[in-house]
Amino acid sequence: MKIRGLMISAVVGSLTVGLLTGCMDSFAKQVKKDPNSIINKKTDDIKKFDPNAKQVVSDSKVRVDDPVLYAMQAYGPMMEQISKMNIEHAVDLFHAEHDRYPKDHEEFMTQIIKANQIKLPVLPGGAKYAYDVENHKLQIVKDLEPAKK
Repeated sequence: MKIRGLMISAVVGSLTVGLLTGCMDSFAKQVKKDPNSIINKKTDDIKKFDPNAKQVVSDSKVRVDDPVLYAMQAYGPMMEQISKMNIEHAVDLFHAEHDRYPKDHEEFMTQIIKANQIKLPVLPGGAKYAYDVENHKLQIVKDLEPAKK
């Protein structure tokens, strides 16, 4: 009798999982993605860093003031940190191979970004990537004044 009960439970459980999987798949197809969303978008657009430009340079620190919105507030700084580490590693490999750093922004883009097919996540809030040639670092910058259209 116990074996029959276990078999019935297994069949019911399998049917439930199958139905829920089908429902979730159908639900996922119904949800419309926001065309302006930056989630899963990538870029290789890295400008030359200009220390004299009217911009704010991010320190990439996670600052959270709302426990409900923690994930949303941490997303940007975490993507910045990951991107910086990715580029730092690629620059270190270039330095190990050539015994020097890229001489300019053009060489950085050609020999590191394009050669390695590096794509970085698009950042929220209008933040952009900029390569600091003098310090061999990726910077995250945001213009103080919005771009004129």
